[in-house]
Amino acid sequence: MERMQGEGELDHLERPSHLTDGERVMIQDSWAKVYENCDDAGVAILIRLFVNFPSSKQYFKHFKHIEEPEELEKSVQLRNHAHRVMNAINKLVKNLDSSDKMASGVRLVARAHALKHKVEPVYFKILSGVILEVLGEAFSDVVTPEVAAAWTKLLANMCCGVTAVYEEVGWNKLSSSTE
Repeated sequence: MERMQGEGELDHLERPSHLTDGERVMIQDSWAKVYENCDDAGVAILIRLFVNFPSSKQYFKHFKHIEEPEELEKSVQLRNHAHRVMNAINKLVKNLDSSDKMASGVRLVARAHALKHKVEPVYFKILSGVILEVLGEAFSDVVTPEVAAAWTKLLANMCCGVTAVYEEVGWNKLSSSTE
């Protein structure tokens, strides 16, 4: 049975706030360590997403019917998508000092996921929570509670940007017209 987020569990991803210079440095420093293991970290994030939220696999024709985590891990398509996810996060982290570049990157990803892939926007919040979990567990030496709080702010800003793009492209109209 699919695990669902508890009431209020993702609220911290709905309240974006400005990152301080210190938070940006913490995110960039911790990301440098994570990005050394880019592919493994990305695969771990996606496998956790698909195990805990199996409905998220519906958007992936190449591996949506794979049930076992071990088999998912072997999927070339999953590995390729994990790499793209990690590169998108890397671009976000690299552009922390430029809100315009950050917004542009989020905008491109959100538009593609809304218009081309038809991914429900809630999955960005779910993925953000999974990212926080995996980074906190796999990189506990660098993702301290203070660093995790900075990452939470960054991911909240990203989710807010995604939501804005979905609204801009008329997601509610698009999704209700396909029912």
